[in-house]
Amino acid sequence: MQTRLALAYAAGIYAAGVCALGFVLVPLASVDGASPKDDPSASALTDDGPGLGWPQLLGGSAVALVVLVPVALALGWFVAGRFLRPLRAITATARAISAEDLDRRLDLGEPMDELTELGHILDDLFARLQASFDAHRHFVANASHELRTPLAGLRTLLEVALADPDADTESLRAACEEALSLGGYQERLVQSLLALATSEGGVTRWDPVDLARVVDEVLGSRRDKVKARCIDLAEHLGPAMMTGDPRLVESLVTNLVDNAVRHNHVGGHVRITTRTSGGEAVLTVVNSGPVVPDDQVERLLRPFQKLAPDRHGRDGYGIGLAIVNAVTRAHHADLTASARPEGGLSITVRFAHGPRPTPR
Repeated sequence: MQTRLALAYAAGIYAAGVCALGFVLVPLASVDGASPKDDPSASALTDDGPGLGWPQLLGGSAVALVVLVPVALALGWFVAGRFLRPLRAITATARAISAEDLDRRLDLGEPMDELTELGHILDDLFARLQASFDAHRHFVANASHELRTPLAGLRTLLEVALADPDADTESLRAACEEALSLGGYQERLVQSLLALATSEGGVTRWDPVDLARVVDEVLGSRRDKVKARCIDLAEHLGPAMMTGDPRLVESLVTNLVDNAVRHNHVGGHVRITTRTSGGEAVLTVVNSGPVVPDDQVERLLRPFQKLAPDRHGRDGYGIGLAIVNAVTRAHHADLTASARPEGGLSITVRFAHGPRPTPR
């Protein structure tokens, strides 16, 4: 690339030199043409006197043009090298950065030009990549832990049952029931992980969806659970048409409802509203429950984050709100989550009526 730039710069420098010689020779030609042949003063241009004649001017110009070729090439090579120096630094640093060394940055500093701006953009990109890799490692570690715990419990349960020489039918039946319970836990966890991975994969289809109908169907399959916990359920389902993946939208609504019911007091309440506002389909879920500190709300939107550490198995896996967040981002929608002073959460999701353009 430096060779091509050097040739381009050299061509420009050479063209400038030719133009400069032209600007010098044209006035001289005018003076020569304006002098009368019988004018003694014209001998300075036409005779072999102390002045310069046309043969000398043309010869000197030819020599200057020949000498200008290596000078232009040298200057072009120097300027191209100076121009490409920041780009070489960017290339070398980008090549050195890997998954194990994402904390390196270009730090080009001043002066501020197009290449420096490119360096700042790449620094921001590297920072986002580092955050993404860190989140990925954190997710894999947490998923491995969540899957390893029931597997270890299942193995221990079976080893104890097999090691008991006096085990009767009743004890073996109890061990099998406990093993089935642990297996169900693993199956639900794997399904949640698959739902999260699918949500983070983005939207592949954009179909018309009525949020009110989706919410009504989800609530219909969970009314028994709501009634068993004596939760007061209030629903105000107005028309709310949006465009998106029906399967992902159903997953979002399901996890919002399950989260509102699961992390609630016995005898608490859940308020679910769908409406259209400003061309957007709006879904709001408000529930009572334990008091959530304001600085913990954002953390609960990440995978495997729970308000209380002892909520294992019975109260979910800490993935529900992460799925909600992933589905929201996949649809380029807006998610607002806030803690209620009296306890519980208020979560609002705003979907555009049509598919929003992917952010650049």
